[in-house]
Amino acid sequence: MKNKILFAALFAAAALTQSCVSKKQYAALQTNYDNLQQKQKDLEKSYDLTQRELEGSRTRVKSLEEQISSERSNLASLQDALNKCLAGNTQGGANIAKLVDEINSSNKYIKQLISAKGKSDSLNMVLTNNLTRSLSREEMQGVDVQVLKGVVYISLSDNMLYKSGSYEISDQAGSTLSKISKIIKDYSDYDVLIEGNTDNVPIKQTNIRNNWDLSALRASSVVQTLQNTYGVDPKRLTAGGRGEYNPIADNSTEAGKIKNRRTQIIITPKLDQFMDLIGKAPETANK
Repeated sequence: MKNKILFAALFAAAALTQSCVSKKQYAALQTNYDNLQQKQKDLEKSYDLTQRELEGSRTRVKSLEEQISSERSNLASLQDALNKCLAGNTQGGANIAKLVDEINSSNKYIKQLISAKGKSDSLNMVLTNNLTRSLSREEMQGVDVQVLKGVVYISLSDNMLYKSGSYEISDQAGSTLSKISKIIKDYSDYDVLIEGNTDNVPIKQTNIRNNWDLSALRASSVVQTLQNTYGVDPKRLTAGGRGEYNPIADNSTEAGKIKNRRTQIIITPKLDQFMDLIGKAPETANK
């Protein structure tokens, strides 16, 4: 009888243990599922942004193609006028010479438009290659660099830069900021904005009022480190905070909050540097 009772107790304990393990496994699967759902949302958002950028590029290319088509039509009209002049020779050599000059000018402009179309398509690639050429393949790991409409965005997560729950730069952040300073110094005339971002969880510290304060203080810490430790000219630097109001992921999940707690380093070429990259505007267009 005692053996039966002992066996029943052991069986019950085993069943309870198995039930406990199953709950843990279920919780792990649920967490994994939630993470996958968040990744899907992030990918869809990234896809939508890429589609909008692509549509903008297509619009610019279409505009250039329309200009090329119009100019070719104009060229055909000029060529027809020249042929008539040559056939009848009624307007004199001066008019013929003028038409030839106009045809040559039109041909030159068409070539410039075609060149501009090609350069417009590859501008983002040029900027990315130029701004990251000072980094090796190994150094680029952990640093997310994107170029959108000619502006360079370098995004860093908060755990790469700051002590937990603080705006103080962590010891391990030196390697990352050293890489960033190489990019910034490589193009010494570009403007640099350091932009802090947070999730939507309220900050609970006596010396920090809210997430606006936290994001701005973190950006200021990066600016001062770039200036004081890595010798970046402070005249080129601007520190700003956007608090919780510029999310890139859903704050309802932990994975989304991690993505939103980030610092962006935004490198912006001035107008004259854009022109150096894409080539001077056609003289005919300026006229």
